[in-house]
Amino acid sequence: MTTIAVLGNGRVGGGLATALLRAGHEVTVADRTPGVAADAARGAQLVINATPGAGSLERLTALREELRGKILVDVSNATVDGPDGLPAELIHPGSSLAEQLQEALPDTRVVKTLNTMLFPVMTAASALAQSPTVFLSGEDPEAKQVVRGLLADLGWQQEWMTDLGGIESARATEAAILFVPHVIRASGFAPFAISITH
Repeated sequence: MTTIAVLGNGRVGGGLATALLRAGHEVTVADRTPGVAADAARGAQLVINATPGAGSLERLTALREELRGKILVDVSNATVDGPDGLPAELIHPGSSLAEQLQEALPDTRVVKTLNTMLFPVMTAASALAQSPTVFLSGEDPEAKQVVRGLLADLGWQQEWMTDLGGIESARATEAAILFVPHVIRASGFAPFAISITH
């Protein structure tokens, strides 16, 4: 059992929290209130960033002390939304939110994952018609191993997990968000994920 703080109580954070509770973890969900988020992060072994990506860097940098020595699982994408509310461009072109977080939080082990799919797939990967792929990016092998365990608890099979290497590789998976509006316009809000087939 891991003590987990989920920062963000929207569809993503709420869904992850429910699934991780069901898997036997101790989970606290914190909204955007700074004091609540700080208390939750302070008491957790692992923190999940499920806050809206556009404000994540500022929000998490304010929690530097609470996040010291912890694993931060970043599932957010930092985008500017278009008029239809769907992602239109990246806030950190040539970089990524995960890289920015790792730079701002040098004593925290950032792992990027679960950001290349529509949110229901995060906790119901096996419901898709084909096997999806979930990617991991981060500098710390031990932290990524812990996150692999959490992904397994969420229903992801080991063979569906692909370690892309260092945190810099997150810029590739974050850029995948630019597929999303086009896929949604083409096929609606049906759950989907990126799948790498060999």
